[in-house]
Amino acid sequence: MAKIYKIALVFIFLGMVPLVAEAATLYFSPSSGAYTVGGTLSVNVYVSSADQAMNAASGVISFSQDKLEVASLSKSGSIITLWVQEPTFLNSAGTVNFEGIVLNPGFTGVAGKIITTNFRVKAAGLANLNFSSGSVLANDGKGTNILTSLGNAQFSLGYAGPTVPEATTPSAVSGAPSAPQISSLTHPDPNKWYAKKDAKFTWSIPSDVTGVRLLVGRIPAAIPTVTYVPAISEKEVTNLGDGIWYFHVQLRNASGWGEVSHFRFQIDTEPPAPFEIKFVDGKETTNPRPTVIFDTTDSLSGIEYYRVKIGESDFFTLSSEIVQSNPYTLPLQDLGKRTILVQAFDKAGNYTTAVEEFVILPIETPVITDYPQTLLPDATLSIKGTSVPEAQVKVYIQKDEKEAKTEETKSDKEGKWSYIGTNPLEKGTYKVWVEAIDSLGARSEPSEKVIIQVIPPAFIRIGKLAIDYLTTIITLLILISVIVFEIIWSWRKIKQRRRKLRKEITEAERALYQAFKALREETKEQIAKLDGEPGLSEREKKICDDLKKALKISEKFIGKEIKDIEKELR
Repeated sequence: MAKIYKIALVFIFLGMVPLVAEAATLYFSPSSGAYTVGGTLSVNVYVSSADQAMNAASGVISFSQDKLEVASLSKSGSIITLWVQEPTFLNSAGTVNFEGIVLNPGFTGVAGKIITTNFRVKAAGLANLNFSSGSVLANDGKGTNILTSLGNAQFSLGYAGPTVPEATTPSAVSGAPSAPQISSLTHPDPNKWYAKKDAKFTWSIPSDVTGVRLLVGRIPAAIPTVTYVPAISEKEVTNLGDGIWYFHVQLRNASGWGEVSHFRFQIDTEPPAPFEIKFVDGKETTNPRPTVIFDTTDSLSGIEYYRVKIGESDFFTLSSEIVQSNPYTLPLQDLGKRTILVQAFDKAGNYTTAVEEFVILPIETPVITDYPQTLLPDATLSIKGTSVPEAQVKVYIQKDEKEAKTEETKSDKEGKWSYIGTNPLEKGTYKVWVEAIDSLGARSEPSEKVIIQVIPPAFIRIGKLAIDYLTTIITLLILISVIVFEIIWSWRKIKQRRRKLRKEITEAERALYQAFKALREETKEQIAKLDGEPGLSEREKKICDDLKKALKISEKFIGKEIKDIEKELR
């Protein structure tokens, strides 16, 4: 209690904000499994405080010191930020101690890692871990102890032998056969686990051997009792149960029974325990790298590795050590719903599968608030808008139906952003839209597309259709102008030589009159066609009206001149 009071005083000094106390738990992960003598066992201590922020934890762990000894303690990945007492251990007493603080605002969650204890396996048997004492204090300014339960763990510890016969029992008879070397095609490695209930063993028979004794059982150094005469060199045993087994062989010659060979083999046909995939931030989140928990255990061989498949992507493998340090953060995900499939494999190759769906939601969609509807060729695009604050804004610029080009800018603390193009835009129609990506990599949906026209000035912009008709009209006007000039020039000549050239002028006048009449009718017909075409711009309509006026003036002028010539010729 003195330690609790000391931690509580530290909380008050740090100015923690009061909260309502709820339940918390201290537990081990993994809490079970099978491990070999001489190997290592790493056990994590976690705190669960899902409904209430906690800011301190302490505990005393007791372990079976006759079977386990602490090799080291690790604070890597711990939520503790201030250690009141550094984690310590005492192998002679079988204890581990820890005491630390999580600074404001504390920790809320189901898997807050405190420490990792790395044990060395000393002897075979069952090893237990439990909490002799513990406390979890709330972040309420009072140091309220919200601990409601303490977890425990139990591990199965076994012997690990070499690939040659594991042990031999010396013969008391001089000259008797030596221990044979046993091998197995079904269970070749005594240190590995196999998901096979049927086992087959072979051994060599010297020429002087007359009999053999065999036995299959759980005792490592048993003496075989089943005799085969004549001696056999192989044996298959079927429908064995799960666990650690031993196959024993003893040979006999004329001198008597020789040394006994003991071959260990391990069977595990049961898959790991069923498990669930839990999402720390919920199944629907804007975080593109969601955090999940999917740890499980295997009572015999232990968990070897995990295989994970997300959506349509390929499987990838995670070691059991990585998953034991839950929670695990998934790789970057795109927007939308997808399925995560996790397979937990034990050391015999058995596996258990868990499947869950999750949804990556978009963040707020950015908006383009200021943009030009039209631009002159070779002008630079400039647009503005709003987005989530301090986000990367991707600007997509698509000309006509070509592939969109991508540029980037960034929003400020208020969410405002602006973009000025790096290259001038050519003539054409452009679609522009934006997307936002926040600091965590979360994406938005694309914004609405805006249309920007890059067009030349009106005084040089004439549609293709108008150019075809206007070319004809301009040609006719040039011909009319030439005719008018010829008429005026001829009229002046006629005045000088009208007596001598009356006949020729009369014929020329008639020819010119007919030619102008034909040109006038053709010009009117072309203008009428142009008037009937849809889609003319205001500028093109104005050009047509000006041409009509010019034609009327020319017609009136030429008519007057012809009449004057007729008067002169009378």
